Amino acid sequence: MVNQLNTGNLNTLKFGQTLLVNARKVANGKIQLEFAEVVQQNDNVNVLQAFNASDARFQTKARRAWQTAEPKDAVAILGIEAIGDMSKYSADGKLELNVLNPTMNGQRLRVQITETTEPRNQWEADNVDRAAKRRGAEGDFILHNGLHIFTRMDIVLNEANHTFLQPDPASNTVVSSVFGAVDTATGEIQS
Repeated sequence: MVNQLNTGNLNTLKFGQTLLVNARKVANGKIQLEFAEVVQQNDNVNVLQAFNASDARFQTKARRAWQTAEPKDAVAILGIEAIGDMSKYSADGKLELNVLNPTMNGQRLRVQITETTEPRNQWEADNVDRAAKRRGAEGDFILHNGLHIFTRMDIVLNEANHTFLQPDPASNTVVSSVFGAVDTATGEIQS
């Protein structure tokens, strides 16, 4: 049977698998479906990650994408009756689904990543500090040709065609409270 509830979870999700995590109520009687997929950015093995595979801080986390839908249309497409039954949603408006490799009309639903230097809308343009790609949660911005990178997450059928931009080299300068700035490539102390 396709689109079976509780056939997967985020903790065991592997590269190439997609998970329909949950549905949650949003405005105007609609719902938002949350999808997750572990995406490998390139074919290169990350040696640092391999040597630290048992350390949770080095594990590749699933990328997330959300799809807004009319509940009755989501039920018709996915065949999951619980999505349309609002009494099944928790007090916080969520319904856990955990459907491994969900399908639509017999075709796999996948998360597709598209990186661009163009903000999608005025909110992204006005909130670069929250919308642009960073090195870690509070890290430096990751740039491409000197421009901020914005990430689009979409749900597509069958195969995802990811677009990853080549980041500019990271700055070799680290600020130190004792020495001022240190060029990590040369060890030169700058004041």
